[in-house]
Amino acid sequence: MTGSHAKETGDGPGPPVEVLIIDNDESHAQAVAESLQRVGFSCYVATSGNQGAKMIGEGGYDVVITDLVMNDIDGLGILARAKKELPEAEVILITGHGSIPSAVTAMQQGAFNYLLKPLDLGQLRAVTERAAQSARLRRANLDLQRRLDERFGFEGVIGDSAQMRDVIEKLKRIAPTNASVLIQGETGTGKELVAQAIHQNSPRKSKPFVALNCAALSENILESELFGHVKGAFTDASTDRVGKFEYAHGGTLFLDEVGDMPLATQIKLLRVLENGEITRVGSNDPIRVNVRILSATNRNLEDAIEGGTFRNDLYHRLKVVTIRLPNLRERSQDVPILIDHFIRLFSRKHGKQIKGVSSPARRKLLTFNWPGNVRQLRNVVESMVVVDYDGLLDLDDLPEELADPVEPAQEPARQSLTGLIGRSLEDLERLFIAETLRVTGGNREEAAKMLGIGERTLYRKIKEFGL
Repeated sequence: MTGSHAKETGDGPGPPVEVLIIDNDESHAQAVAESLQRVGFSCYVATSGNQGAKMIGEGGYDVVITDLVMNDIDGLGILARAKKELPEAEVILITGHGSIPSAVTAMQQGAFNYLLKPLDLGQLRAVTERAAQSARLRRANLDLQRRLDERFGFEGVIGDSAQMRDVIEKLKRIAPTNASVLIQGETGTGKELVAQAIHQNSPRKSKPFVALNCAALSENILESELFGHVKGAFTDASTDRVGKFEYAHGGTLFLDEVGDMPLATQIKLLRVLENGEITRVGSNDPIRVNVRILSATNRNLEDAIEGGTFRNDLYHRLKVVTIRLPNLRERSQDVPILIDHFIRLFSRKHGKQIKGVSSPARRKLLTFNWPGNVRQLRNVVESMVVVDYDGLLDLDDLPEELADPVEPAQEPARQSLTGLIGRSLEDLERLFIAETLRVTGGNREEAAKMLGIGERTLYRKIKEFGL
């Protein structure tokens, strides 16, 4: 059974709101459907819990209205099925007075509302309308988030600052090629993440992505890791071993901290890049390999070349294309986007429901210097999500590294105020708004939150002060 009119929800007309009604009592189910159809809902009826569960698995309903007490699958079973199969939908339960405790349990498990028999048709329509609006809003938010991920990200590389837009645009151009790429940036800026993004958007994405940290291994072990070895090549070589080059054949090899590679290993790596062949340690037999090389370093390799610790010819082999990742201090505009991204990521990972971040905590996150860059921000947000107990990330959730000292020094604060004494309140207001806009990278929404004022008020002040 379907309705003939589109139901308008939210701010304007849209596609019909689709409602699934599940009830063992067919006449009661049809009466509910007819009542909702009269006001424009599109209704579908299932006359058993099993049939309703099957329809939930097949269709995209906005609202599910189910009787709580049924012979096969009861309303709580339907609620659990809907939460799994239709996470964007809302579930309304219909119950008798004797089952109110079960209905309360259902609310705790995520039901939108419950209605008592006999039904008040006006209340039925009003609750269904609110549930439909809630479902549509959730779906709109998810659609918006998908669009934001497409706009701000490239396989997890998140950012909307001018610097990161340039990086992402460059990644899109070089990913489909076979060019060697040197990724430069401070520790924690996401160099391996960028390497993975290049691989995942290249023709080699179905083949292995293999990462090796060159700084963590001694010269002999590094060569064995890169090229493999044969049985008896050295004391502990009890069997033949495939190296990273062979394992990555057809795919991508990521050499992290390549600037720390010993000179002897650099010579052997250069030879592989020139002729496409590796030789296992202890063997004389060459093996052909087809591998794209991506490398990364937080060192200045040109200085290392001058210092005699890195080969000039290898440097130019590795840097056919260079990607420089800005540190987080250079792209403070991206901090709000990254905070929200990590909250969603770690809320799912740790099974938490985080509503948001308090203004004081967000201010602390936005104004912190982040010497450890994106990696440090990621770790801090995960820590806050893990320790939070009330669904709102606040100052008490901040790790020790961001917490204010118990007894802050008074003299620096006094000195910082000296230059403000004697200035008008209007000057101070302009100064604070300008500085907040600077900290947030010009993000007016974030600035308004930090200042504790409405966005319209902030817009008016920006115009008033000519900011």
